Amino acid sequence: MRSWSISMGRVMGVEIRLHLFFVLLLGLGMMYTQMAGISTTRGIALWLLLLAAVILREIARAITSAYYGLRLRNILLLPIGGLFAYATPESAEQSTTGRVQMALAITGPITNFAVALVLLGLIFAISPSVAMFEKPLATPAHLLRSAFWINVFLGVVNLLPAYPLDAGRLLRGGFSRSRSALQATRAASGVGQIISLALFLVGVFIQSPWLILAGFFIFIGAQLEDQGVLFQSVVDTVRMRDVMLTEFSILSASDTLEDALAKAVHSLQDDFPVVRSGLLVGIVSRQKILQALQREGNGYIQAVMSRAFLVAQPEDSLGTAFRRITGDRGLSLVPVLDGERIVGIVTLQNLMHSMGLLGETRKLQQQQSS
Repeated sequence: MRSWSISMGRVMGVEIRLHLFFVLLLGLGMMYTQMAGISTTRGIALWLLLLAAVILREIARAITSAYYGLRLRNILLLPIGGLFAYATPESAEQSTTGRVQMALAITGPITNFAVALVLLGLIFAISPSVAMFEKPLATPAHLLRSAFWINVFLGVVNLLPAYPLDAGRLLRGGFSRSRSALQATRAASGVGQIISLALFLVGVFIQSPWLILAGFFIFIGAQLEDQGVLFQSVVDTVRMRDVMLTEFSILSASDTLEDALAKAVHSLQDDFPVVRSGLLVGIVSRQKILQALQREGNGYIQAVMSRAFLVAQPEDSLGTAFRRITGDRGLSLVPVLDGERIVGIVTLQNLMHSMGLLGETRKLQQQQSS
């Protein structure tokens, strides 16, 4: 989710991210207004109306998720809707069950159509003479009418069986009854890409920029979801022993902050396990040590270390550790224990590097075996 997106902050613990293609759309809108001789402010306002329509539908879907007990970690906003990342594997699995999946699929379009009805009533109350079907339907020159058609457009588009749109998720659910999660996603993404190409070509033929953009963003969304499921399928087959750091520095709970900082200088680690009598009792970061020294002067590691940590076993899947590192607690290090003995660590800092090397190693092994 962090690739090609920017954070808009957190709402109720859920990070909201805006895909950079949304920002690109703003630039295209501003270029269009300049070429058409329309105020740039109106172009920005039209973009904000699209953003508001997407946010409203995703708020409704987030509320539905909370109703069913699903825990969200991130929402990635695209011009066609939002992509959810769940905080726990249980929530991700529950979101694909029939009843929950159907509720999430209909919430988005219902919200867009409801907003459109409210806007239609407002238009008729304020200015009943507005030509609702005048082309183009959505234009910076008529913002209130554009807001109505943007919501109608979002609602209709998400009824297409194109993954990752709302109806496309139902299609993926149908595929998953006879296939694995990866195969079902690949099949649904394939259908979505065909539909996106069809929308793009029709848009070019009838000169509809909205259909062209819809086809483009459906394609992008399908690619993002496909990559996410593929990544998940990979990390769930990799074990902690395959990627954990076996050469690492540890700190003692009785170390002073100055001694700990001196040790940290000679290590590439940003985070350190803290032990007492050979037993793991906490974790601490280089940054926290430095901040404590600057704020309070010298003291002991045990006073600043975090006692809230999770551990893993060598045979645990990497997917488990990855969810712990990126979960609600904001963990940056997962110690790997064999019994009570710490035998390795996994950090976000080294994770991608290790995964890349592991991938190359497996390729070499496959080439040698063949």
